Amino acid sequence: MSLDSFIAGLPKAELHVHHVGSASPRAVAELAARHAGDTPVPTDAAQLAEYFTFTDFAHFIEVYLSVVDLLRTPEDLWTLTYEVARDLVGQNVRYAELTMTPYTSIVRGIAAEAYVEAIEDARRTAERDLGLSLRWCFDIPGESGLEAADVTLDTALRLRPEGLVSFGLGGPEIGVPRPQFAPHFEQAIAAGLRSVPHAGESTGPETIWDAIRHLRAERIGHGIAAAEDPELLAYLAEHRIALEVCPTSNVRTRSTPSLDEHPLPALVAAGVPVTINSDDPPMFETTLNREYAVAADLLGLDRAGIADLARAAVEASFADDAVRRDLLAEIDAYDS
Repeated sequence: MSLDSFIAGLPKAELHVHHVGSASPRAVAELAARHAGDTPVPTDAAQLAEYFTFTDFAHFIEVYLSVVDLLRTPEDLWTLTYEVARDLVGQNVRYAELTMTPYTSIVRGIAAEAYVEAIEDARRTAERDLGLSLRWCFDIPGESGLEAADVTLDTALRLRPEGLVSFGLGGPEIGVPRPQFAPHFEQAIAAGLRSVPHAGESTGPETIWDAIRHLRAERIGHGIAAAEDPELLAYLAEHRIALEVCPTSNVRTRSTPSLDEHPLPALVAAGVPVTINSDDPPMFETTLNREYAVAADLLGLDRAGIADLARAAVEASFADDAVRRDLLAEIDAYDS
């Protein structure tokens, strides 16, 4: 069996994948056609590859938000959520924490209650039909400031969907100081949610320190800039704060120059817990399976090492004990 075949059959957990960023070209083209005449997004799936070619991180955000604009009804949300679940299951993902940004839909006119009802119904249906254990991270879009943080926190705590396990912070890092969101994270943590902000993707190590010191991060979205700070590497390793690493994404958003120069090997060599994830896979022309293959190449892994990556994702997840135990057992059986 080739390594690619081994990866394809490996039971996996995905911890850093965005709801809108996971929309397949077919789904995006269908939504664009549904709202034709009022969107710059191509209705031809073949043209989306060119549309999803980013000049820098700011351009990526601009394109990303144009796809967000296609989600105009609860039915749109349900369809996208279920289709994302179907795509994950097609890669043998058994458990996923999907990053959701409710504010961007609420501000466009979908009521918070309708948003939660749509995604929760899609989650339950996916679990019943597909066997996928799907959970949510509600994410503040940092570029939208404290208003977005207020709405995100209110939606999380007032409506508290059953699938919600964590609270995050995404969007651009440059010009968006992490400490301003500390009160929101404190309230989310007090309510039992886990802290998983993005940090150290397009900025330096100080953003990661801010996420740890001010937002009490338990995992870090991306965090690749930690490789520039030996003290930070030692802290992450000692405190077992896992990084959600997305290699192809980092290249496509110009956060790192190339895969050959990606800091993943340095992070692993320093003993930092890392998980491998896909971020916004169709937008970056990748899949979780491909990201495992990229990581295997960068780290020189054999099948046992690749299986250890899958175990690391389960161990860093916020899955309940039964899901965690069953998935680890499934990985062990596959790797035996």
